[in-house]
Amino acid sequence: MCYNACMQFPEDPTMLYSFLNTKLRDEYSDLAALCDDLEADTDALLLRMREAGLRYNTDANRVEFV
Repeated sequence: MCYNACMQFPEDPTMLYSFLNTKLRDEYSDLAALCDDLEADTDALLLRMREAGLRYNTDANRVEFV
């Protein structure tokens, strides 16, 4: 199915924040599971998040603005 292989994350930091938190809240136990399922490079996503002023809070399983 192309959804997983072709999944694009939103470019806008606010949309990325919202997208990731919705997925983490509704579908995934952690960021690694999300990346694995969507066939995304975890390190590349973390770098993109950092550049957008976001960080992943493992205890809360959510993305936060820094």
